[in-house]
Amino acid sequence: MTVIQRLISIAIAALANFMTRVTPFLLFDRSDGDKEQLNPFIEGLGKFLPPAIMGMLVVYCYRNIHLLSGNHGLPDLIAGLITVLIHLWRRNMFLSLIIGTVSYIVLIDFVF
Repeated sequence: MTVIQRLISIAIAALANFMTRVTPFLLFDRSDGDKEQLNPFIEGLGKFLPPAIMGMLVVYCYRNIHLLSGNHGLPDLIAGLITVLIHLWRRNMFLSLIIGTVSYIVLIDFVF
């Protein structure tokens, strides 16, 4: 790719990313003070999707564990357990994410 093609590709990707972020605010604008309820389907998606996405991420993270070889997936399972315990203790998604990631890296680099 030429430099111009690369810049155009980056600009298109940035615009697509921006549009996915701004579209919900344009579709569900509440600036006029309207207190009308959202569509029940949209409210249902708002309640269903976050746990579904987290479940999908857990499956994705554990998909390549081979229990019959190497360290039997112990770093993955220990880091996952640490993440769950931190989240149950503090109820802070960011803290759980950071401590879980750091614990996995420490386990992989220094323990296993």
